[in-house]
Amino acid sequence: MSYYLNSENHLDPGPIYVRENGQLHMVNLALDGVRSSLQKPRPFRLFPKGFSVELCMNREDDTAQKEKTDHFIFTYTREGNLRYSAKSLFSLVLGFISDNVDHIDSLIGFPEQIAEKLFSAAEARQKFTEPGAGLRALQKFTEAYGSLVLCSLCLRNRYLVISEKLEEIKSFRELTCLDLSCCKLGDEHELLEHLTNEALSSVTQLHLKDNCLSDAGVRKMTAPVRVMNRGLENLTLLDLSCNPKITDAGIGYLFSFRKLNCLDISGTGLKDIKAIKHKLQTHIGLVHSKVPLKEFDHSNCKTEGWADQIVLQWERVTAEAVKPRETSEPRTATQRFYGKRARTEAPVKCPLADTHMNSSEKLQFYKEKASDCHGPLLKREAVSSQESKKSKKRAFEESEKEQSNSSQSSKQKYVCLAVEDWDLLNSY
Repeated sequence: MSYYLNSENHLDPGPIYVRENGQLHMVNLALDGVRSSLQKPRPFRLFPKGFSVELCMNREDDTAQKEKTDHFIFTYTREGNLRYSAKSLFSLVLGFISDNVDHIDSLIGFPEQIAEKLFSAAEARQKFTEPGAGLRALQKFTEAYGSLVLCSLCLRNRYLVISEKLEEIKSFRELTCLDLSCCKLGDEHELLEHLTNEALSSVTQLHLKDNCLSDAGVRKMTAPVRVMNRGLENLTLLDLSCNPKITDAGIGYLFSFRKLNCLDISGTGLKDIKAIKHKLQTHIGLVHSKVPLKEFDHSNCKTEGWADQIVLQWERVTAEAVKPRETSEPRTATQRFYGKRARTEAPVKCPLADTHMNSSEKLQFYKEKASDCHGPLLKREAVSSQESKKSKKRAFEESEKEQSNSSQSSKQKYVCLAVEDWDLLNSY
């Protein structure tokens, strides 16, 4: 305080008033100390000398200036004059809540129309890309609105996004379509275990092409359906192609998917393909298709919902994080020495999938009388349809015979056991 009073370089703060014993005194700062007296106040200077006004419109680094201009909308008139108007109270409140969206307790019961605008405002401020706060904010929306936030998620060949934003991806609920092709997840990945959660029981289309899966991964994925009739029980389309470690035993676990209409097991390690075709037809009614099915064409893979742009933001952030510096000559020289190429923003295609699709036969199956599958891209041949019908009739007749034989034997057993039971009960 004494240093401030005795300093000659400090700015003039103006008159200072102090109330003491019911009277108002003006305090003057002088070099010899503080002297209180009733004097005539000097004219008040609003700005110090040398003050200049600067109009800052596009300075994003100045947060204080941004907060001041955030309440106004700046436009230009036809004459070229700058005109500003105040934002509505709804816009101001929406902006304030979106800045603090991670502190919201719950959005359950909140109107969907207002929630969508709030989600868009938070997305424009990139609140969902912030570590920690973005996850909490996203969870508030997913637990309240489910499929409106995201109903279809395409993460094909985006293994970097999965590794960086795994918890955010796990927060999505009520998905109907999930594409994880060419992500190299493996049997022990946390996301593969999350597929059996109740939050993803609504998934009807699942693409797991080229993910290094084996029979153990298929057994783990189908365990809730086989044991408790939970998990992926509503699955109608499954793509397990380009997973060479899946054998004949792993295909047997797929018989628990009773609603399955389309299946792709091309590029797997099957040995007895003829027996697998027969089992798939007899157990779940899937017929082998001799032409490619359009359901497994990944050109229609899209991310749909409120959060479609957020997934693109995640991909952009992860791509920038691993992007090498342009001025780093030693790093490029090292990459050339080891024969490595620099990363590019364009997605890299799956080499295993491409070579396999061009070389060997596709093993794609469909259900003829299913409403979800629309059949192959080309017309089916009449001979194949007739053969399939004949084989179905034979299988149906054989099953009826077995049922009739089993019912007769069970009736005879039941009658015999009933008489013995009555004799045993009468003996007591």
